[in-house]
Formats: sequence, C-alpha cells, structure tokens
Amino acid sequence: MSLLLQALNSTRGRVVLGVIAAYGGFQLWLTLAAPGKISPELAGTSDKLNVQIELPFTPERFHVLAFQQYGRVSGTDDRSIELRGVKRRDLPAIARPYWVTSVGPIKEGG
Repeated sequence: MSLLLQALNSTRGRVVLGVIAAYGGFQLWLTLAAPGKISPELAGTSDKLNVQIELPFTPERFHVLAFQQYGRVSGTDDRSIELRGVKRRDLPAIARPYWVTSVGPIKEGG
C-alpha cells in the first residue's frame, strides 16, 4: 500500500495512474459498445453466420488479416469486409475494435 501512496504523492505517479485509468476506461467502453454495433437481423438459431463489417474507411490488408481469425473473408468493398462462416459467439469480438462501425448480414447486390 505504501507504493500506491508514494505514486499518488508524486506527479509522475499520478500521470501513470491516470494513463492506466484512461486505458482501462477505453477498454471498458469498447466492450460495452460492441453489442450495440451488432445488427438485430443477425438474431437467430444458426451457429455460423455470414456478416458484413462496416468501417468508416476503405479496409486495408491489416483489417482483412485481423478478421480472418473469425471466418473466411470473401471480399471487400469501399467501406466494408464480407466475412463468412463466423461463429455467433465471435460477434462481440468482431464488433469490439473502435474502427468497426457496424456488423450486419451481407447485403446482396449493390
């Protein structure tokens, strides 16, 4: 406990604790915001889904590779990535990154 008190009494310690608190708050916000990005149209009984991940920018290689761990990338568009064979339990993890604006069913046509 004395280490915490020393940290609170020093400017450097307060800055470090503030950064840790801000990082923890940001991670909590990402976790709480993720379910709101998932479309209600994905509700159902199927365990495997085909989803379209909307981004606020054109996806790059990094984004495609990041989502390949959850399913098979079948294409990209101006601001989206199509992902097939996604397990329902992985939807919150897909929606969690701050750069994902929404996750919904694949839009046919276009």
